[in-house]
Amino acid sequence: MTQITIRFKQEVHSFVNTLFQCLVLALVLGGIGGTIYKVISPEGWVATAFGRSFSAGAASLGSLALVAGLAWFSRSWGAPDNRSLFSHFLVYGFAAAGILYLVQLWTRGTI
Repeated sequence: MTQITIRFKQEVHSFVNTLFQCLVLALVLGGIGGTIYKVISPEGWVATAFGRSFSAGAASLGSLALVAGLAWFSRSWGAPDNRSLFSHFLVYGFAAAGILYLVQLWTRGTI
């Protein structure tokens, strides 16, 4: 009877861990997508910084730089113990941005 209980607890722990990781993944993807949208949208950060006339070229240049930066960060597919503290901050930073964009979407109706 105790082996069944222990096995059940392991399965529940595994299921909860999987749900948490899926939630973190969804928030990270939302954070990355929201950040890209904030950079290249017509009212985005690049358009605000450089003005409307220069926004099309700067937005495309900024989006290319952002994609190149994300590709540079994802170039390593090593074991999890080889990851640096910076990569953890990056992942959870984008997850926090995903939460922020989700709250903005819920309260304002737009990002």
